[in-house]
Amino acid sequence: MVIANKITYSAAISACEKGGRWQMALSLLSSMPDARVIPNEVTYGAAISACEKGRHWQPALSLLSSMPDLRIFQDEFSYNAAISACSKGGQWQISLRLLSSMPDMRVAQNEITYNAAIHACESCGQWQLALNVLSLMPAGRVVPDTITYSAAMSACAQGQRWQLALTLLSRMPEASVVPDEITYDAAISACSKGGQWQLALNLLSRMPEGRLVPDEVTYSAAISACEQGGQWALAVSLLGKQSVASLNLLMEARQHKLEQPFIT
Repeated sequence: MVIANKITYSAAISACEKGGRWQMALSLLSSMPDARVIPNEVTYGAAISACEKGRHWQPALSLLSSMPDLRIFQDEFSYNAAISACSKGGQWQISLRLLSSMPDMRVAQNEITYNAAIHACESCGQWQLALNVLSLMPAGRVVPDTITYSAAMSACAQGQRWQLALTLLSRMPEASVVPDEITYDAAISACSKGGQWQLALNLLSRMPEGRLVPDEVTYSAAISACEQGGQWALAVSLLGKQSVASLNLLMEARQHKLEQPFIT
């Protein structure tokens, strides 16, 4: 017979998180006192993360707020999950409030914390605040990564600030941060929204240098840039390349599926 304890509860709640069963995760958490098992920061962190995965920011925030009264330490994991939940719920103000409260609560901030906060600003069109959060990272001794720059550039794209997006892209090498496909997607999208079709195509042509393969999102942004610039011939040419890229992705997915072991 398996005896329920903090470890088994944490594992079960984490399994619910991965399976998208946030209500079940909360039910398990609430049942712990009846089983005479005292929750800790791990179980609460897993429950908050389950709410975050389910895009339910209110219960995530409620759980985080209840932890001090239960004498449960609010660690960076629980804060990161709560900030991300608020981000996905479009609550950028709350995300920034949580971010700013962490030093007072003696909780360390890391790149995941800042990335979630920047994404919250980006998703709500707050490009100035996204850049402000990015500028705060050195003071907090947190190093931006590829996700950080991509989210900030996407925020600039939303705000039609293509110059700022390209400035961020140009700063990445000196910061020892390597751009990926998502980074280029954001930069090309920024150029597209700014009517800079030549720059968009230039970025697209640079991707192979970094061993990056353009995807459907990349081509769609580049095609949109050509369309806005009245470059219909280039747009048609890119459309053909996009179709080939989509076909290659489909073939790779099917091949991957065929390579999976057959389970009876």
